[in-house]
Formats: sequence, C-alpha cells, structure tokens
Amino acid sequence: MTAADGVARLLARNGPLLLDFDGPVCSIFAGYPAPVIAGELVSLLRKTDLAVPEMLADEPDPLEVLRWVGANGSTAEIVVVEEALCAAELRAVATAEPTAFGREVIVAARQVGLPVAIVSNNSAGAISGYLATHRLSPHVSAIVGRAFADPGQMKPNPAPILQAARSLGADPSGCVLVGDSLADIEGARAAGVPVIGYANRPHKVARFADAGADCVVTSMGAIADALLIQS
Repeated sequence: MTAADGVARLLARNGPLLLDFDGPVCSIFAGYPAPVIAGELVSLLRKTDLAVPEMLADEPDPLEVLRWVGANGSTAEIVVVEEALCAAELRAVATAEPTAFGREVIVAARQVGLPVAIVSNNSAGAISGYLATHRLSPHVSAIVGRAFADPGQMKPNPAPILQAARSLGADPSGCVLVGDSLADIEGARAAGVPVIGYANRPHKVARFADAGADCVVTSMGAIADALLIQS
C-alpha cells in the first residue's frame, strides 16, 4: 500500500482530524528560534535557587527545558518557566512560518465535514493567536494546548489527545492524528488514535514507521490531496 493509499483509507473513516501544531500547521519558531528561547529559559532558571546543570545550557528545545524543570524544580519554578515560555510562544507566532499545505488541509477537512482540532505541546494562547492571524479560527473546532505548569501532561502522554477527542464528542479510535514527532506517534498509539506521521525531515520516515505510525507522508500536500478527492 502506498502512502497515498494509507492516507486515503484513514481519512475515508470520516472521523475528526487532530493536528499537531508546530510542524503540520506551521513552524512556530521560524523567526524566533527555539534554541534562543531555550537559552532564555535557562538564564531565567539560573536566577532561582535551583541547581541548573551545565548540560541544560546546550538544550535547543524550550519544551525540554520545561520538562527538566517539571522533573527537578518546585511548583514555583515550574510556573516561572511556564509563564516565560507562554510569553515567548506568543511572540513567536508573529514570525511563524506556515507549513506548505497546512492551511489547505484544515480548510479541506472542514469542507468535507471533518471536525478539526489542534492538539499540541505549545500553549493554547499561541495557537489561538496564530489561527486568528491566518484566518483559520473558523475552521478549527477545538484547541488543546499544553497544560499550564504541568509538563508531565505533554505528549507522549495521551491525555491531551484524548481530551481533543472528547472535546469533539468522538471516540478516539474514530479520529486521525497528524504529527511530526515521536511524541505524537507514541501519544496517539497510547490513546488508541490512528496516526499519520508527517516526516518533514528525511530521517523521520523510517523512525515513524518503526514507532508504529499507520502511514507516513513527507508533505502535508498528500493529506490535502486525499481530502480534496473526498470533496
């Protein structure tokens, strides 16, 4: 079965479409790079009483900095980093780069009657801001962003994916998730949600297949095409 056949088969189930945000919809940190934000969070942490290891200074992903604080810091320290990350994400959406065919997927899904939800480890406020700026808000039925100051609830924890399904009144097994990370693939599998891996880097193709993605695409255009065929 080709990737196109796999996508068409999954979407023909006519269940809700759940989309990760950073990757399938846009590159949120295109103009405000993730390593810069991660460095700012580490600098903020060094002003607290928490002993910050040197290795954290080399962490390029701000979400991983938040995870580290969640595992090692106090509630107050987690809140400090969470608030700073939320603010940084809100600034980042102003220079976020739309993913090719990401908009087309959202609009086409709604045109064929599939509810769309965004389920992301990014903050709901940043997601809402991006959707409003790009006139996509009317096409998205639900947004499930990062649980505030509770990084343990981020994907691959299945909780946000299950919450997205509930918000649409859908059985998880009837939904389809599109994600571009192992956390998306693993979270979807744990939630019992079929998953399309969006491999926006060549090395991800085999990795997603090995992780159990139902199918893997290298362009969101493959999903848009499958939806247009249904219209």
